Amino acid sequence: MPDYVTDAADPRLTDYTRLRDVDLRKSLEAERGLFVAEGEKVIRRAIAAGYPIRSVLTTPRWLEPLADVLGDATVYVVSDETMLGVAGFQVHRGALASMERLPLPPVEEVLAGTSRVVVLEDLVDHSNVGAIFRCAAALGVEGIVLSPRCADPLYRRSVKVSMGAVFSIPYGRMDDWYGGLERIRTAGYTLLALTPDQRVTPIDKVKMGERAALLLGSEGDGLSSRWMREADESVCIPMSPAAMAAGVDSLNVVAAAAIACHSLTRVDGA
Repeated sequence: MPDYVTDAADPRLTDYTRLRDVDLRKSLEAERGLFVAEGEKVIRRAIAAGYPIRSVLTTPRWLEPLADVLGDATVYVVSDETMLGVAGFQVHRGALASMERLPLPPVEEVLAGTSRVVVLEDLVDHSNVGAIFRCAAALGVEGIVLSPRCADPLYRRSVKVSMGAVFSIPYGRMDDWYGGLERIRTAGYTLLALTPDQRVTPIDKVKMGERAALLLGSEGDGLSSRWMREADESVCIPMSPAAMAAGVDSLNVVAAAAIACHSLTRVDGA
């Protein structure tokens, strides 16, 4: 039976407090080994991916739609006003679930079962990371590798923006930024560094080969000089002459990722 809670300060709801406070949530979630899934669709995908439920916080409207997947999970039911007081924002999809994290697989394990991967270097915006996961999953990328300083794909905002794609595509995190790319190359991957520099090879002209890894850099500076040097080839997304003349010489990292992933997963570079 669900527990009906009327006080936003009830200690049973501490997994859900101050969800907008990024620094607090990052330390709290790491300490407790949890993450928060928002909305019926995302909660269902998290459960289907095997993440154990700690508890669910929902409003009466969403209790019945989720009933078939919650089993004997602890469920707290609150009013819309109490939900706002707990989370700090209007939860339009009406339900939050606190989920247990699973151990991340080693990078080598992610690479072993894939032929097309994306490697993210120091992307710190959670929305961008979530959006790239969604693009990668939709376009057939089989795995993602994160540098040590990349934002957490299981932070609430990442999960929400990805629409649960963070649960459907294998990923791992490097423990060594300096030598991490060599481990990917040793696994048989050609390393392709995406850059806005229009003097390099257009990505749609590259012969991908059996295994290819697309390197994407941070939102502001792009790939580090070390990773650019370490790559086997630098590639770009061709920009139209008119755009270049107007000063539009690059795309944001999510748009660039979508276009580049489409090229990455084409057959035999055709």
